[in-house]
Amino acid sequence: MLTLEHRLSAFIKLGDYLRNLPQEEREYLARRAGQHNNFFDLPNVSAALDGIAGMLEKNQLTAWLASYNFPQVNEAPKKVGVVMAGNIPAVGFHDALCILLAGHILQAKPSSDDPFLLPHLLSKLVEMEPGFQEQIQLVQMLKTSDAIIATGSDNTARYFEYYFAKRPHIIRKNRTSVAVLTGKETKEELTALGDDILRYYGLGCRNVAKAFVPAGYDFTPFFEAVEYKKNIVDFHKYRNNYDYNKSIYLVNAVPHLDNGFLMVTESPQLVSPISVLFYETYAHDQELEQKLEAVKEKLQCVVSQEAIWPNSYAFGQAQCPAVSDYADGVDTMAFLLKL
Repeated sequence: MLTLEHRLSAFIKLGDYLRNLPQEEREYLARRAGQHNNFFDLPNVSAALDGIAGMLEKNQLTAWLASYNFPQVNEAPKKVGVVMAGNIPAVGFHDALCILLAGHILQAKPSSDDPFLLPHLLSKLVEMEPGFQEQIQLVQMLKTSDAIIATGSDNTARYFEYYFAKRPHIIRKNRTSVAVLTGKETKEELTALGDDILRYYGLGCRNVAKAFVPAGYDFTPFFEAVEYKKNIVDFHKYRNNYDYNKSIYLVNAVPHLDNGFLMVTESPQLVSPISVLFYETYAHDQELEQKLEAVKEKLQCVVSQEAIWPNSYAFGQAQCPAVSDYADGVDTMAFLLKL
C-alpha cells in the first residue's frame, strides 16, 4: 500500500498537470464531457478544472492534512462507495480525494451525466502514481462497499438512507446558496455576485439562487453590474429555460424584473429555476438572522459583502471552495479516518 507521502505527492502532481493544461487538451476534455451533458461546455469545464487545481496546491493540501492524524500506511483499507452527482463537472472529485488520501479503496459510481471527466482525472492520477491502480475502482453497483457517500435529491436521499442504513454512510440532500445584500455593495462586488449566481448556469448547490435584500431594495445597480454575463443566453439550453420561465411569469402575471437573460422575482422559496433569482426582503438584521436560521439546514453557503455575515464567503467566492470546505458541513475526512 502507498504511504501518505506517495499519495499526497501524486495529487500535487495532478494539480500541476491541471494548472499547465494546454488549451487544446482543455477543449478536448470539454468536448468529451459535453457529449454526455450539454451544460458541460468549455467555460464550465475549465472553471471546474481550475477549482480542482486550486484545491491541489501543495501548501493548501499540507495545511489541511495537518489537522488530522493519518497512519503512514492504511493496513486495513475499506471499500468506500461513492454515488457521484453530475450537476457540475467532476463534482465528486473532493470525495475521491478524501478517500484516496485516507488510504481507502475508492469504489466510484459515476453519474450518467458525467461519465467521462472524473474517470479521466483518476486515470491521470494513476499515471502519476501507479500504486493507486489498486485503490481505484469504477463500478455500477455498490454491494461490496464497506461505507457509502451519496449525493442526490431529497427524494433519492430517502432511498439511500434506507438502502445503505446498515453501513456507515454520509448521505447528502438538496442544498442551495443565498446572498445577503444591504444596498451598500460596490459595482465590483455585485459583478462578482453575478458569477456566484450564473457560474455553471446556476446548476450547483453553491450557486446563489436567492438574495435577501432590505425592504425597498433597488435592483438597477445589480442588473448593471451583471450585464457582462449577457452572452449566457446564447447557450441554447439556458435560453430554453429563460424563455420557458419568462412565459410562465407573463402568462400568470407574476411580478418580476427582467434584463434579457436573468429574471428576479420575490418568493419565499429557496431554490430558483435556471435563469431566475429569487429574493426576499428583511426589515432589520434581527429579522434577517431569524430567516437564515430557519433555513440553515438547507444552505450550502452564504455570500455577503466582505464576508461580514457570520460563516459567509465574500462575493465571487461561492464557487471557489477550499479543500477544507466540506459539502453540507460534514467532515468527510474525519468520517473516513474512523472507519
